Amino acid sequence: MRLLFICSQNKWRSLTAERLFDEHAHYEARSAGTEPGARVRVDAGHLGWAEVIFVMERRHADRLREKFADELRGKTLVTLRIPDKYPFGDERLIALLREKLVAHLPLL
Repeated sequence: MRLLFICSQNKWRSLTAERLFDEHAHYEARSAGTEPGARVRVDAGHLGWAEVIFVMERRHADRLREKFADELRGKTLVTLRIPDKYPFGDERLIALLREKLVAHLPLL
């Protein structure tokens, strides 16, 4: 299953989430950001590739719906409600991601 993680700058939260799935047997993950200057900025290709899209905040979902309504049609879009207060790889962030993702990804 192909997973896409979205945050603002694609430097901390979504990149940490992507790394959780490095070499995972059942999930393939990528990440991107919604803002200009993001490490990797989300585009239609990312959304087309993904089977499930996870955003960190509601504003990320709103931005995607505003800009990519057609590409999101038929896609699962999940808001994780993870605030922008954790640095890349933070153990608290990893624990929070795992806690929130297990409901959506049974093979985690």
